[in-house]
Amino acid sequence: MEALLQRDYEVISLDIQPGETQKKLEHVTVDLSDTAATACVAKKRAKAHPVTTLVHNAGTSRPALLPDVKLEDLEALVNLHLSSAVVLLQSVLPAMKAAGFGRVVLVSSRAVLGLPTRTSYAATKAGMLGMARTWALELAPQGVTVNVVAPGPIETDNFYSVVPRGSPQVERIAGAIPVKRLGQAGDVARAVMFFADRDNGFVTGQVLYVCGGTSVGTLVL
Repeated sequence: MEALLQRDYEVISLDIQPGETQKKLEHVTVDLSDTAATACVAKKRAKAHPVTTLVHNAGTSRPALLPDVKLEDLEALVNLHLSSAVVLLQSVLPAMKAAGFGRVVLVSSRAVLGLPTRTSYAATKAGMLGMARTWALELAPQGVTVNVVAPGPIETDNFYSVVPRGSPQVERIAGAIPVKRLGQAGDVARAVMFFADRDNGFVTGQVLYVCGGTSVGTLVL
């Protein structure tokens, strides 16, 4: 979001966490796993603003080994990672088609390649890849590109909700990454901005792993 604001985008942020509306930023509190609420908010904002750039950066993991996987967790992540992406893009797509221009970036995860305890997370984040490739083919004639950023371990609140901050496990994970460090939010933001750039209209249906090299090796959390 900060990267978009710095490049003078007008941003509408949909987030479950409360936030403040400020110059060029409108914050809307909504749970994206609630498809009906998301659709309502998206339709209202799409009527008021001709949105031509959509970044879907929602996610939570709900880790569990296979015997402990709960179907309600899987359903919640389907809604959060997949259904909300469909609803949001359907809402803003008319404006993109009218403009003959659009940029869609879905934030997936390196976990799509497999990671213990991530059945629901990996499955739904992998679904993003299939959706993006399909949408890229459907929307290319309208000037709309669709791409995916797939981060590895990034120092965020979500990461530390699974791995305790300051624990030896943090250092062990960083040591297992080929570049020998955890990723930062800026690493992901720069990848998102590459796909969002108006001049990058010849890149669509692609997945960019921002993972410190873990997509070409193994990763154990």
